[in-house]
Amino acid sequence: MCEWLEQACFYEIYPQSFYDTDGDGIGDLNGIIEKLDYIARLGCNALWINPCFVSPFYDAGYDVADYCKIAPRYGTNEDARRLFKKAHEKGIRVLFDLVPGHTSIDHEWFIRSMEKKKNEYSGRYIWTENPWEHFAGMKNITGYLNGICERGTCAVNFYTTQPALNYGFAEPDPDKPWQISPEHPDARATKEAMWDIMEFWLSMGCDGFRIDMAHSMIKNDEDGKETIKFWQEIRRRLDTKFPEAVIISEWGEPDRSIEAGFHMDFLLHFGPSHYNDLFRDHPYFAGKGDLSEFIPYYKMVSKKAGDRGLICIPSSNHDMARISRHLSERELKLAFAFLLSMPGAPFIYYGDEIGMRYMEELPSVEGGYERTGSRTPMQWDRTLNAGFSSARTQDLYLPVDPEEDYPDVATQMSDPDSLYHTVKEQIRLRKEYKSLHNYASVTFIQDGTDGKSLVYLREGRSGRKDDSVKILVAINPSKEERIIPLEGLRTDQLIYQCGQVSAGQDRIEMEGESAAYFTVRED
Repeated sequence: MCEWLEQACFYEIYPQSFYDTDGDGIGDLNGIIEKLDYIARLGCNALWINPCFVSPFYDAGYDVADYCKIAPRYGTNEDARRLFKKAHEKGIRVLFDLVPGHTSIDHEWFIRSMEKKKNEYSGRYIWTENPWEHFAGMKNITGYLNGICERGTCAVNFYTTQPALNYGFAEPDPDKPWQISPEHPDARATKEAMWDIMEFWLSMGCDGFRIDMAHSMIKNDEDGKETIKFWQEIRRRLDTKFPEAVIISEWGEPDRSIEAGFHMDFLLHFGPSHYNDLFRDHPYFAGKGDLSEFIPYYKMVSKKAGDRGLICIPSSNHDMARISRHLSERELKLAFAFLLSMPGAPFIYYGDEIGMRYMEELPSVEGGYERTGSRTPMQWDRTLNAGFSSARTQDLYLPVDPEEDYPDVATQMSDPDSLYHTVKEQIRLRKEYKSLHNYASVTFIQDGTDGKSLVYLREGRSGRKDDSVKILVAINPSKEERIIPLEGLRTDQLIYQCGQVSAGQDRIEMEGESAAYFTVRED
């Protein structure tokens, strides 16, 4: 375990939209450097930065053309080095977004791989024998690209501009010689090339990677066992050479990804986690649903993960609608009371801490489609372009919120009752109390089903005895008052509240739409 993960609180930055220092309408690495003090004051001590490498940007940088070079619109490799250094001086770790499953069609590897004459990159991607042979029904292949060269059909991982890198097939078909095993020299060469890229950035000062589509490495891997083996080898290498480096998976199944060696996995808006029950589809924190499916799943994957890794619940991210789309400001405060008091490292998507809105019906930019509305510029103040950029408004990467009452950092920092200050205070408490740290355990007392509130006890790490003060978290998202009986526990000190909350000897009384943290002692 990397010790710094115990109290890590992450802030996700979409670099195009965070802060523009050169007036071209697009955010840059120097903009992130200039705003490190803001991130530190909020209480976040780790960054996840979405892809910032050279790319044609058909998919907002998730189509990489050169893994070892910062895209000129963001700056240079020296700017990245300076970002790592300045962040470390402020106690902030920096993780880059790595896309190991595919490249862009502009990558030199792919250009060379298209050549009919065999070369060292011929097996870097998955090519069939002819253009009429496709990949129907093959797990971890989403489509194909053909008619682009004299070779056959090439597998893709997402869009057709993203050819899949070749790490092999779990069970190669002997009648299809292009299906190779994960131990085939071509598959090993691809893996070594990706490890070289990881070493390059880690040696420069990067603290690790969020791994895009981490489940997709090995093809036709029905039970995920070969993909798990793939990442276990990477983790062993990290532990040997870069023991403080962290890898986070976009997998959404912690029972698999933690076994694979990832330090963290997300509960996501896709997959089996019922994450959407929290904030989006009939959201519990808007008083419209329940957690009857989310809590059992969370308990199951928590038990399987044990102390080996963290299960993280993000506020939003670049691929989903912002948390504010379905929640009012008061409901957002309740949602953050949950997010910032649960186990696992918190992940705050830039702007969620001020309630930035999802902008409806924006034209797709760089392959964003409906995701585009969650990628708009950070709103810093009430000046031109909400303080994001000095560029002409029509030259911005995406428009800022056009409404007169758009949320912004400066206004909320001056208002002690704002969402910003709520989030900041919750992060402060999380750091102050050991029982709210990332690896501390959780026991559900009420599980948010059948109209009930959500009540849980946080205490020291499982299997460890320490002097941690136990914390009771109670959240009532309904519009009605709730009385929560306490059995075997007695509240001591109220350390946080949103709304009117009072505690008696054997119960807690909560008004509608309220939340509270108590220190407690056992009777």
